[in-house]
Amino acid sequence: MTNVNAIFLKQIIETFKNKTVLIQFVLFPAFALIMENAVKIDGMPDHFFVKLFAVMFVGMAPLTCISSIISEEKEKNTLRALFMSNVRPGQYLLGIGGYVWLMCMIGAVVFALCGKYSGKDFMLFMLIMAVGVLLSILIGAIIGICCKNQMSATSVTVPVMMVFSFLPMISMFNESVEKVAKIAYSQQISLLINGIGSTSLDSESIAVIAANCLLAILLFVAAFKKKGLE
Repeated sequence: MTNVNAIFLKQIIETFKNKTVLIQFVLFPAFALIMENAVKIDGMPDHFFVKLFAVMFVGMAPLTCISSIISEEKEKNTLRALFMSNVRPGQYLLGIGGYVWLMCMIGAVVFALCGKYSGKDFMLFMLIMAVGVLLSILIGAIIGICCKNQMSATSVTVPVMMVFSFLPMISMFNESVEKVAKIAYSQQISLLINGIGSTSLDSESIAVIAANCLLAILLFVAAFKKKGLE
């Protein structure tokens, strides 16, 4: 745990130095705050922008951040130096994964407060966001592990991130896209967030998210065994 904590604290210290990572944590919560308070349209669903940007945040921020961190440290040989200092790959991944998850959950709190969730609804919103962020972290880690440098990681991350972050929004306006989007965890996260306040959770959404999670874990294990972090 000492090594995990050291990696975790190292990333927190570097947050304000790495503007590319920092802006991912700040951008969508800021958009939600601005749009929620500045834009008022008749007939618009309650807290439309909070729900929209929260899902985009889940599909973009954790995925982009962790793939960028891993690929950058591989390219600069920082990982090799850490491993020579008796830091194990699992400890490193747990440290940066915990860091990205915590920073994203701070953003989730901003969304929850902006959306005026309270009590049980607040806890449910945070749980849904926590699961979505964790899934995006796994996908981002797979990309970071498989790519040799930051440029190649970015070229893979951008289209993957755009699919998961924009698919739920596009599906609102296109029934054909909506049918396809149902297999993606980000779409189910969107449905669960929009369903907060109903009597029960959608079992189909939970099943799809669980299937996505299992697939992400299997791909992560396969990538880690094949590529490692060297």
